[in-house]
Amino acid sequence: MTTAITGSARTSHRTDHRRARRGALPVAVVALIGAGTAGVLALWWSDTNAVVGPAGWLTGAGRITGLLAGYACAVLLALMARVPLLDHTVGTDRLARWHALGGRWTVSLILAHTLLIIWGYALASHTDVVSQTSSLVLSYPDLLKGTIGFLLFVATGVLSARAARRRMSYETWHYLHFATYLAVFLAFGHQLSNGADFVANRSAQLAWYALFLGVAALLAWYRFVVPVRRGLRHRMRVTAVVPEAPGVVSVHLTGEHLDELGARPGQFLRWRFLAPGLWWTASPYSLSAPAHPRQLRITVKSAGGHSAALARLAPGTRVWAEGPYGSFTASRRTAPRVLLLAGGVGITPLRALFETLPGDVTLIYRARRADDLALRAEIDAIAAHRRAVVHYVVDEPAGWASPLTARALSALVPGLAAHDVYVCGPPAMTRAATGALREAGVPARRIHHESFAF
Repeated sequence: MTTAITGSARTSHRTDHRRARRGALPVAVVALIGAGTAGVLALWWSDTNAVVGPAGWLTGAGRITGLLAGYACAVLLALMARVPLLDHTVGTDRLARWHALGGRWTVSLILAHTLLIIWGYALASHTDVVSQTSSLVLSYPDLLKGTIGFLLFVATGVLSARAARRRMSYETWHYLHFATYLAVFLAFGHQLSNGADFVANRSAQLAWYALFLGVAALLAWYRFVVPVRRGLRHRMRVTAVVPEAPGVVSVHLTGEHLDELGARPGQFLRWRFLAPGLWWTASPYSLSAPAHPRQLRITVKSAGGHSAALARLAPGTRVWAEGPYGSFTASRRTAPRVLLLAGGVGITPLRALFETLPGDVTLIYRARRADDLALRAEIDAIAAHRRAVVHYVVDEPAGWASPLTARALSALVPGLAAHDVYVCGPPAMTRAATGALREAGVPARRIHHESFAF
């Protein structure tokens, strides 16, 4: 049995209005980025009287790619500044995808800018590329610093390639990315000192300063000041570590004024545990239960050195938390009926949503073995209380297995195509589930997922 959705028509109208605004914001962000790109191209156009000969075409293309690369650096940093308005509406995973795609384009633009400028200048001065490179780097103001920034950008791009990422931990990858801050700082002076579009254009210089100082302010505030303020105000600490399944533990925390965090079911925080070997990194873990003014809980599976160490946390360990982040919340819901589809430790945000989402909610929880079904007693109690349906699907023994296909999902969930579906699990499972749901007739706009894979 299921409970009915409650609420007045006025409440429903306000909810629809908020959803419309949330849906419009990603489009507005893309439009704003596009407008900035057009402005950068207009700057080049207004400062270019004519393009003559191969050298002119090459240096002109080099100027365009350099301007676009500089602008893209500011956009990439802004996307990852953890601004709550963007994070809670556009979504952490979508921002991360935009950042990754933009990063590849930015490195390509930087490479193109460097090669085109060197080649164009070499043609114009009738010299070889090697001599021209040496002359540019050693003779032009701030270009030596710009070259170091260029090398840092290329190194970061190489280390961010998929093959390289597989060979390093999240923590190593995360801290290597701080080199991009230094790269942007080193390249900024070169842009204003050598860029033909800035040297004699005071308005362009001021606009460039405003852009980068504004982004720097966002980064300083949301990535550093806010976490420190919250750490001092909330004074969070570990109260208990409870085993939930093989390799899975729940970390219970307490603190002061936790209601001020405004954490909603489905969201995550970046947790920094002030214990030996853990204090230097902040890792994302979802809340596995609704937040309370004095209590929070996360449930973590051992998947690396950091997560494995959480099982050994001592009660009283101080904790700093950044967030909450993510838009994997009830606000994404658009249909009366909801399916929650979890894989492995992906149950953590869905368990919190299972308790709090109103209306007709079905949960499918997939795991390798029955022993791996973490939080099962809680889930059963919630299901009994709200008269909801739960399907446990395990791979072993084989008789309990159910393929992740459109046919199998439709058999478990009647009227599947009319549901909103929240999916959380390993990347391969999420991809398979999304394909199966689309084949079963669920519109893409009703399939919600958020990935924390780097």
